[in-house]
Amino acid sequence: QVQLVESGGGLAQPGGSLTLTCTASESIFSEYAMGWYRQPPGKQREYVGRIWNNGNTQYEDHAEGRFTISRDVAKNTLYMQMNNLKPEDTAVYYCNRVTSVAQLPWGQGTQVTVSS
Repeated sequence: QVQLVESGGGLAQPGGSLTLTCTASESIFSEYAMGWYRQPPGKQREYVGRIWNNGNTQYEDHAEGRFTISRDVAKNTLYMQMNNLKPEDTAVYYCNRVTSVAQLPWGQGTQVTVSS
C-alpha cells in the first residue's frame, strides 16, 4: 500500500505563506489527479485543489489565486504553496488521489494554523 506523508504545516500569521509537501512511498502520479484536502476544526474534510498528469491544476474558489499545487514526479512528491493565508485556512491538510473509487490510505495530515 502506498503511504502518504504530509509535512510543512505550522503557525503562520494572516497574510503569511507556507509550503506543504506530500511524499509518497511509491509512484502516485498515474491515471488519477493528485490533490490536497483539508479538515477545519469541527468540520468535515473538504477538497482544495488538484493537479492532473498533464500538469494542469484546478482549485476551489477559496484557494484560487492564493494556493499553487505542483509536483516532482521523480520524487513522488506533491507540493502546495499557500500565500496570503487567512484564519479560515486553519485546518489539517491532507493529500490524496482525487477520485471516489480509488483513493489511497489517508496520511496523518499536517496542521496549518493561521493566527496573529
